[in-house]
Amino acid sequence: MSGNVWEWVADKYGFDYYSQRAQDNPKGPEKGFNRVIRGGSWHSGPMCRKVYYRKGLPGNWVDFAVGFRCAKDL
Repeated sequence: MSGNVWEWVADKYGFDYYSQRAQDNPKGPEKGFNRVIRGGSWHSGPMCRKVYYRKGLPGNWVDFAVGFRCAKDL
């Protein structure tokens, strides 16, 4: 799915949060305005299309290259 559109995730964004935390599936800082997007979009550079690459955008951001993935447990 990487490279389709940037995918919104529930985490809040902190620039250096992951360098400070060594836990499984951290949720990001408790406070913050920006939300995490990951996975890159079809017009992103090669580095951005890595599944681990994360950026932050305001939660009300609207863009043709940012979306979400619908998923359902079977």
